[in-house]
Amino acid sequence: MPYTLPALPYEPTAFGKVVSAETFEYHHGKHHKTYVDTLNKLVEGKPEATKTLDELVVTAPEGPLFNNAAQHWNHSFFWKCIKPGGGLEPTGELMDAVKRDFGSFDELKKQFTDAALTQFGSGWAWIVKDGGKLKVVKTSNADLPLKRRQTPILTVDVWEHAYYIDYRNARAKWVEAFLNNLANWDFAAANFKK
Repeated sequence: MPYTLPALPYEPTAFGKVVSAETFEYHHGKHHKTYVDTLNKLVEGKPEATKTLDELVVTAPEGPLFNNAAQHWNHSFFWKCIKPGGGLEPTGELMDAVKRDFGSFDELKKQFTDAALTQFGSGWAWIVKDGGKLKVVKTSNADLPLKRRQTPILTVDVWEHAYYIDYRNARAKWVEAFLNNLANWDFAAANFKK
């Protein structure tokens, strides 16, 4: 099996009521695992099985192969975008870039929230680096910034399976919880330096 489900970088119980262990059980243990298992079946015995996941998501044609590869990539990235005790503010070079490109951290949060809430149906809101400048973008379904040669900095999953157990259909409360309690700005800062 060329692709594997990554272990979570924290215990599923580490977030208390902000994200329940049950959510991780379904989101990581079932949804993400299914993408990985399906992807491995799709590439079995084919040349695609030798590609890295990054290579696969930018070369796969639209359809099941791309959808499962991209959802594996998106989720693997998302698990690192959250951390226990997260949600403070970026610092250093990343905060300087936030102020340069958005005017303020509050404006970045506003644009990020708007992208997450106006994403119709399933998808993702992202902070990306594009041509050296930070931008907020949204993608639907399995789509991701790598297809546009943008560098992902941070993302929030707005598929309902990411938050329905804990927040039901209150996507706004999920996004607020992400920004206030979960966002891993250290991971975002490392991505910004790439």
